[in-house]
Amino acid sequence: HVQLVESGGGSVQAGGSLRLSCAASGHSLSDYCMAWFRQAPGKEREGVALIRADVGSTWYADSLKGRFTISQDNAKNTLYLRMNSLKPEDTAMYYCAFRSGLCYTSQAEYNNWGQGTQVTVS
Repeated sequence: HVQLVESGGGSVQAGGSLRLSCAASGHSLSDYCMAWFRQAPGKEREGVALIRADVGSTWYADSLKGRFTISQDNAKNTLYLRMNSLKPEDTAMYYCAFRSGLCYTSQAEYNNWGQGTQVTVS
């Protein structure tokens, strides 16, 4: 049974930084597409960043390039999202997810999710 557990969310002032973590148990991250999504109240879940570490490939939503960095530590089986220069519009529940095979930006392509961690920027 695969389990993803996010942590690191919280409340921060605009311009601040947070690092989210997603600890995986039950499988290794190294051979999967790992993803961060977020969902703000009243909005659809949207892709934030993807990583396919075995081929060194990453993707970011255009609006987030330069502020967010996705990474993973295979030894710790943990996915990270470093978020800098946070803005109020970054306020959302952030979720990690994974899938086998290719990476996709649509949340419909993922069926393995964590419970989410709330980020609030004021």
